[in-house]
Amino acid sequence: MDQDVESYTGYKTMLQAIGDYVSNHPQNEWQGVIEDAANRYHLPLALARITDIEVAAKHGERRAVGAGHTNVFIEQDTVTLHHLIAGSNYAITLGPTEIPTRPRAETMVRVLVLVALAVMILVWLWPISRDLHELRRVTKEFGKEHFDVQAAKPKSIMMAGLIHGFNGMAVRIKHLIDAHKELTTAISHELRTPMARSKFALQMLSRADDETKRQNYIKQICGDINELESLVNELLEYASLEGDKPKLNFADYNLDDIVSQQVALASGQCAEVTYQPPALPIKVHCDRLYIERALSNYISNAIKYGDGQVAISCDTVGRECVIKVEDNGNGVDDCVKNTLFDAFSRADESRNKETGGFGLGLAIVKRVLEWHGGSVYVESSSLGGACFVMRWPTHKKR
Repeated sequence: MDQDVESYTGYKTMLQAIGDYVSNHPQNEWQGVIEDAANRYHLPLALARITDIEVAAKHGERRAVGAGHTNVFIEQDTVTLHHLIAGSNYAITLGPTEIPTRPRAETMVRVLVLVALAVMILVWLWPISRDLHELRRVTKEFGKEHFDVQAAKPKSIMMAGLIHGFNGMAVRIKHLIDAHKELTTAISHELRTPMARSKFALQMLSRADDETKRQNYIKQICGDINELESLVNELLEYASLEGDKPKLNFADYNLDDIVSQQVALASGQCAEVTYQPPALPIKVHCDRLYIERALSNYISNAIKYGDGQVAISCDTVGRECVIKVEDNGNGVDDCVKNTLFDAFSRADESRNKETGGFGLGLAIVKRVLEWHGGSVYVESSSLGGACFVMRWPTHKKR
């Protein structure tokens, strides 16, 4: 009974109901009512005096039959229940009957099902737990500024997306931090040179007695100030493009109109600029303002570092439009082609104060073409110099 108390709940409830029903009848009818209930439910029910029950109960199993209680007497494999009828010396007796127990087979099946379910959950959660532990480890390392750390290959498919996302984020952050360090170093170098020249010119200016020398030093200082101003302006422009992607106004344009306008603006400079239009009109989907800025940087770069001759052409290759800007300069060494479009990158020593430029123009072109889903690169030119190429899809990606 102590191990399976719930097994008697049904018996107790039934005796309680019969006791309430009997109480609503006269006492002389109780015996008949209980016999009818015994026949109806096929249970060993009987009406007995409380004194007879106490005499019949064995020593050690005797229970005090109190008002409002249902008492259980257990003897070996049988059980007898006595329910006191309130306000009387009688009790309704059920039994002796077999002790009610749950079937052992069903119990074993339930246990086996629960164990199997526990094993399945363990097998499912174990790889996830290992992946979470690994992810927690690498995040702690990442928080300690070990930006090259990467999470191991996930054991669980459910954690694969999270771990791949973290690794991609880590790579992106490391790239941004490295780029920031390189940019800071480059800016420091670019600022140091004109400032050192200006400092030296000021010292010499204070000692110069000749008016011609004084004017030369003043001119040199003015040139350095103008160089610093140009650097700041290019830095501001590059920073605006390097930050969050601006809102681009994409529309369909005729590529020949865009290139022709930039060629006309460059024709007044000290260089022979030729343009070969496409055989057929080319419709392109782009932000015209930024594409014009990128093309203008290409042309300015070719004029600066060419030898007086610039050739521009445009065409289509597959689903992409291609613009080429060639010059007859010294070309670009293969060892710097991969870094030429990075900020402050310089192909040779000729890019200095006299020729102008800080290595930001081509970085701006690269950023603009990335926004358009395109690419930039440099190759050898038929004119003997460098051929700078930009290409992007002619149609909007669906």
